[in-house]
Amino acid sequence: MRPDPDNRTRVYSVTDLTRLIRGAIEGQFRSVAVEGEVSNVRLPGSGHCYFTIKDAGAQIRAVIWRSDVRTLTMTPRDGLKVRAWGDLTVYERDGSYQIVVRRLEEAGKGSLQAAFEALKRKLEAEGLFDAARKRPLPLLPRHIGIVTSPTGAAIRDILNILTRRFPNLHVVLAPARVQGEGAAAEIAAGIDLLNARGGIDAIIVGRGGGSLEDLWCFNEEAVARAVVRSAIPVISAVGHETDFTICDFVADLRAPTPSAAAELVVGRKEEFEATLGHSAKAMTRALRQAWQEARHRFAAAAGSYVFREPGNAARVYRQRIDRLAEQSRHLLERGLRETQQRADDLGLRLQHAVRLRVTTRAERLRGLERQVAAYNPLAVLDRGYSIARRADGRIVRAAGDVKIGDTVTTRLARGEFTSEVKQTHDPQED
Repeated sequence: MRPDPDNRTRVYSVTDLTRLIRGAIEGQFRSVAVEGEVSNVRLPGSGHCYFTIKDAGAQIRAVIWRSDVRTLTMTPRDGLKVRAWGDLTVYERDGSYQIVVRRLEEAGKGSLQAAFEALKRKLEAEGLFDAARKRPLPLLPRHIGIVTSPTGAAIRDILNILTRRFPNLHVVLAPARVQGEGAAAEIAAGIDLLNARGGIDAIIVGRGGGSLEDLWCFNEEAVARAVVRSAIPVISAVGHETDFTICDFVADLRAPTPSAAAELVVGRKEEFEATLGHSAKAMTRALRQAWQEARHRFAAAAGSYVFREPGNAARVYRQRIDRLAEQSRHLLERGLRETQQRADDLGLRLQHAVRLRVTTRAERLRGLERQVAAYNPLAVLDRGYSIARRADGRIVRAAGDVKIGDTVTTRLARGEFTSEVKQTHDPQED
């Protein structure tokens, strides 16, 4: 630091002035709390977490040091509304202030968390979380019900997994909002609707990830009661693996994600067929071994002193055993063929349903195209009509709209031309 020429005002270096500002800010703003929306989250290799907290009028930089990142109960994500506690400081290199965050939680999470814990205690006291009331999923379900948004990522992920793992399945969607006011009632109604419909082997209820507020409809008592009264086993697939909802606790099975729910509800068709193949081979080996043992026993009996004379009886029983073994082999092969035929039939029915849906939607699209073409105001030009406009752009609808000497531009189906009015005649003026 050095004085100015007239020795009246001190002149600071940038570093000195910044340090004075830092001291003033840090001395006055310790242990502050700020609420806003997270944006521009960065997680470099250092392990620290950098982001911005903003509202409609301003923004402030935020940093969480690596030692504090490990203690967080949540991970900041772009668009998430949070409440942060920490110390205000100045980053001298950039001359900017920032908040060093020590604790972070979703805004409004405190009251929601309290409501969550209260309902959890209530339902747990009723025994609705007990493992004894949970039902196993069917070994090979053929009809799957899904309660979720028809436009969300969850339904796409579930259908992708189901189609890839076992394309012969029949899927029924009960569309419902999965966020916001009224969503819980729609989810509960979807579960009841699938139960009333009948023919469903298992139900998947869920949505993709989000904040506590986004997932809150799955923490409402209406959804929990609908899951409990369902006669069909329910899989809860809400949010990410770290998200837990009341729906998870009352469901027969909890899946960490919607994709995982699809993987849990069905096994791979190839694995199922491989299991059948292994079982068939094991049965064949067991039958062959039993057959060989029986042959050896009868051969030994036929060679014994007792059966040496009546050898014909031993041969008769030997032939009977051969015949029974052959019949068993034919029955096993026929059973395997019938199982394979049923699997192929299921695949053909699914393919037919998919083709029918594609054909229906294609026909609907062609109908819409025809409607668009019919309502296109320019389509009439192809039938020999034209549109005339004055120099100011207004459409000429009657001869009285122009006067001699005006310039008129005429639009045709292909191209346009400009002409000058030489004569007008309006029949209404006759």
